[in-house]
Amino acid sequence: MPATADLPPLAVAVPLLGAAVLAVAGRWLPRTALDALATSCAAADVLVLAALWARTPPEGRVVSWLGGWTPDGGHSVGVVLVADRLGGGLALLAAVLVLAVLCYAWRYFEEPAGRHRGVFPALLLLFEAGMCGFALTGDLFDAFVFFELMGAVAYALTGYRIEDPRPLQGAIAFGVVNSLAAYCSLLGIGLLYARTGELGLAQLGEALDRRAAAGGGGPDALLLGAFVLVLAGPLVKAATAPFHFWLPDAHAVAPSPVCMLLSGVMVELGVYGVARIHRVVFAGPGGLPDDAVRDTLLAVGVVTALVGAVMCWQQRHLKRLLAFSTVGHVGLFLVGAALLTPAGLTGSAVYLAGHAGAKAALFGLTGVLLDRYGSVDEHGLHGRARELRLPGLLFGAGALALAGLPPFGTGLGKALAEEAAGERAGWLPVVFVLVSAVTGGAVLRAALRVFGGVGARPSEHPEEADTSGEGEEPEIRGPGRRLPAPMIAVPALLLLGCLAVGAVPGVARALAEAATAFTDRPGYLADTLRTGPAPAAPGPVPEAAWTTAGVLLGLLSALLAVALATAAVRRHPHRGPGRLHRATVLPLRRLHSGLLGDYVAWLTFGLAALVVALAARL
Repeated sequence: MPATADLPPLAVAVPLLGAAVLAVAGRWLPRTALDALATSCAAADVLVLAALWARTPPEGRVVSWLGGWTPDGGHSVGVVLVADRLGGGLALLAAVLVLAVLCYAWRYFEEPAGRHRGVFPALLLLFEAGMCGFALTGDLFDAFVFFELMGAVAYALTGYRIEDPRPLQGAIAFGVVNSLAAYCSLLGIGLLYARTGELGLAQLGEALDRRAAAGGGGPDALLLGAFVLVLAGPLVKAATAPFHFWLPDAHAVAPSPVCMLLSGVMVELGVYGVARIHRVVFAGPGGLPDDAVRDTLLAVGVVTALVGAVMCWQQRHLKRLLAFSTVGHVGLFLVGAALLTPAGLTGSAVYLAGHAGAKAALFGLTGVLLDRYGSVDEHGLHGRARELRLPGLLFGAGALALAGLPPFGTGLGKALAEEAAGERAGWLPVVFVLVSAVTGGAVLRAALRVFGGVGARPSEHPEEADTSGEGEEPEIRGPGRRLPAPMIAVPALLLLGCLAVGAVPGVARALAEAATAFTDRPGYLADTLRTGPAPAAPGPVPEAAWTTAGVLLGLLSALLAVALATAAVRRHPHRGPGRLHRATVLPLRRLHSGLLGDYVAWLTFGLAALVVALAARL
């Protein structure tokens, strides 16, 4: 077994090498061999990351300076990978989901011919390498590089069906908006480098602290601008409002296995990036005041959660519905992380782990509907999937998991984040309950209609914008093909994983320890720069178990989801939208125009709003 310090680079190298082999050998190997090779590479990376997790001390880190370029006097030009339990756990989650998606897609696509064989699994392994590298890197510029590798592969996967113009359009919108945000991040990195001469996360944080200790003054315009610009990439990748417009368009046209990764782990990495960069670089005395950052990010999280929930309820295109559900839950993750406490981060970590399994499973089951019926239109599929009993039960279970029903991991994460948020502001738990209820209710409403045929088939209304997404599905093949077993088994296992996060006590406890170590900034700096032991030990580990209040709030949000879904399917089919709906919801829907220029304008507006909000608090 490799030495512990060799595991982080190995975790990135294994999928990179696997992708290279698949790209070269794809034209000669049969499809079965390609699938076996790709799955073996993904499984090997899971084993490497599991070993890294096991060998990482709960309160410490595994630091790897590539090529032996270790710091000298706190300075280094080397590339460093820093694995703590939270970053390593997120990389492990990404590897597990990639393995699940590779198994799910064994017979999902028709076999490509010639030089295109092996392209899809190779892209998935490249995607895995980018995600793992981003989760483990300790260098800001390398984080940008890994994030861009992840993004470039995601654009290609979104437009995988190049013979259809719709996936290409979604991929272009995805690529342009995220690339512009990446340029902003690169500009912010340049500003920080000009001020400190450093690129490592730990070196940047220490340099800013030294400047403040030497009387360099408090935060100024350059530091404020650098903070907003550097976070532009992670915030856009996380699909936080108003940077979220690209996400439903991309999900609507991307293959369902790709959506399992985009919503299951990629956008969550954006929230992780925001927390990591702030905690290491900007949370010290030379950075920005915690109160200013906390209030600003809390506002962004709440707005994102509410916008995602409202837009989720309006959808009949199941992929868009699930995409907006992701937006809503990302807002809740950001609220927990924005509290800047171990308890809040613990809630977000548990919530994220459970959400990954539930959301990936739901997108996988949506792929089943595409395989059988060539559609994801909730209205058009009304009652057509009655014979799919097991997928219907799994889809309903996924809906209740999103609603926060105990003992799912989403319910436990929601309960922990609610409790931490309630200590900050008494109204924040209401946001968690409402967003969970509305998003879970929307998914449950679709399950009742599609798999149960409950209620009358909804009619069309001229004043309502078309949200069916008709003609956007690139996977249509017709019902004659036998449904592959992995397309049912993989979603079932993912939902079991979501259940295990909430039902197995050791999982949440381990994530609580990881969140506590994550917030230990002095320990991160000391371990990375090798300056000796940290000045102070991390604080106490927060409780990560079910409480009576958490169970009751989880049951409340699940009951509200059931009530909303039941009311929706029993609604009179010819009743149009009410006056309040036309005055509030329809204008919000019109903002999601699908025009790339509008998305770029919202990106500019959002960054300007962040600058103004932070400046007002300084």
